[in-house]
Amino acid sequence: GLLVLNDRPLNAETPPHLLNNEVTPSDRLFVRNNGLPPENADPENWTLSIGGESVAKPQTFSLAQLKSEFEVHTLRLQLECGGNGRAEYRPSARGNQWTTGAVGCPEWTGVRLKDVLRGCDVREDAVYIGYYGADRHLSGDPEKNAISRGVPMSKALEDETLIAFAMNGAEIPALHGAPLRLVC
Repeated sequence: GLLVLNDRPLNAETPPHLLNNEVTPSDRLFVRNNGLPPENADPENWTLSIGGESVAKPQTFSLAQLKSEFEVHTLRLQLECGGNGRAEYRPSARGNQWTTGAVGCPEWTGVRLKDVLRGCDVREDAVYIGYYGADRHLSGDPEKNAISRGVPMSKALEDETLIAFAMNGAEIPALHGAPLRLVC
């Protein structure tokens, strides 16, 4: 029931009449991709690495370690694409012409990013976190990143910022970032 705006990479929005649930079902959550989802993302062998110039104890965690070493939280968090409503801009803006369906409110289960960062002794001089998605670049070139973003430390350290491994009580679907997604 989503409206496809682009198929490579897949970007699709939810029609307004499907946005009336208190918790957005996984199959009704808008899809926003910059690259192609990883092939064969095996949760048993997936790792998350924390490092950088302000990290005193760089570490790599498996999903099992994240779940067992940190307190797990489930939060209902609204997501909205920064381009939501772009189709209404005059003059027109570049990019996918989202109307109002790039928004949703699923339940995410994961660990707080701030707990993981504290476990790695991130120093107080840190200003931003930078992160890379595992999506493949559209060109297929493994040396190119499909997406890399950053978040100010103040946002990274909020209680609501999760490293999520579940969505609505199930594994995160591939189109929504499986097996791990940063939700902030």
